[in-house]
Amino acid sequence: MRALSGRIMAVAWAGILGFLIIVFGAGVWAALVASNLRTSPAVPWAVPAMALVLWLMWLYLGGKYWPRSTSQARRRYLRANPVSAQAFGWALLAGAMSVVAFAGFWIVMFQLVKMPGNVLPDFSRYPLLTVVLMIVMGSLAAPFTEEPAFRGYCQVILEREFRGPIAVVISSVLFALPHGPTQGFLWPKLLFYFLVGVAFGATAYLTNSILPAIPVHVVGLLIFFTLVWPHDATRRLLWEGGGDAWFWIHAAQTIIFTALAILAFLRLARVTERRHSVGGNGIVTDPASEPVG
Repeated sequence: MRALSGRIMAVAWAGILGFLIIVFGAGVWAALVASNLRTSPAVPWAVPAMALVLWLMWLYLGGKYWPRSTSQARRRYLRANPVSAQAFGWALLAGAMSVVAFAGFWIVMFQLVKMPGNVLPDFSRYPLLTVVLMIVMGSLAAPFTEEPAFRGYCQVILEREFRGPIAVVISSVLFALPHGPTQGFLWPKLLFYFLVGVAFGATAYLTNSILPAIPVHVVGLLIFFTLVWPHDATRRLLWEGGGDAWFWIHAAQTIIFTALAILAFLRLARVTERRHSVGGNGIVTDPASEPVG
């Protein structure tokens, strides 16, 4: 009973910490964008301001500043550990294959299930430079917030109580849920974000670092911001317009690149297996052992 209550507390604490981190990052960025576009849209000052916020947040989550008693724990929970070049390369390849598969999955699901597209700001009234810089910063802000929140703090806490694969699944569920209030509690979207969480969570678990997932997350968001989400409203349901060639191309894209991603992850697991020191509970080498608080 004590073990069960400890695991329940770990899941709750992991979820709370992850949620607080992303709420802070997303809230600050949303406030900066709204203020910038309302007062001086020609000067995208929100971008360097958010860059400073992200840098300070990264330093704090990585162990800097007060309280010093939690510095070591924060550093371990951040999980920004160096990764060998070989492991980093396979992690990038697995991530790239996953992003292509996710893009195909998103497009296919929008033609199978009727649902609203992701709401994007109307940038048509603003200068091109402002739009470009804000899209780029938006693609940076989420990874530098969500990776520390869920693949760092959240998942490291869970790996102390559960075997690695189970910790990845739980952290992925916790990662998907906060997307519901802004994008709708629709099962295709929640499944999409759960699978994204699994891909990034597996990368963090196998490499014991959040660093390889960050560039993949950034590029993935850039692709979705510019090539996928803007076209959601124009996609026709399969039973309304029939399956055109593009539907079947995207379906094949999803299947083929999912298989390639799985193969790349299996190779990454073989590359990193020597680094793992699995005990009775399956925790990866160098888990965080000190409490945060």
